[in-house]
Amino acid sequence: MIQQYVLVGVLGLLCADASLDPAKFEGKSQDWFEENWGKPSGKSSRFFGGESWVYSRIAGGETRFPFFNFSPNQCQITLDFDKEGTLDDYDYTDC
Repeated sequence: MIQQYVLVGVLGLLCADASLDPAKFEGKSQDWFEENWGKPSGKSSRFFGGESWVYSRIAGGETRFPFFNFSPNQCQITLDFDKEGTLDDYDYTDC
């Protein structure tokens, strides 16, 4: 049972990583992310220019008992853009 959870978690990380790597290598812009992902949950300026965007999503969850006690997994994706507005780096947690 635990092996299944580990396998699902590893596959989830691989899928999340695979979905953002092409965007980084293709030089996707802030406009592209806003058009395809929607408005970010938060924005902040970076020290050396550019912006950091944060997207918060619910990515599945866990039910401990039937019909109640559902605890969702909150996924947070951080996208760092350079001065020109293209994707520079990204990070995610709990996806």
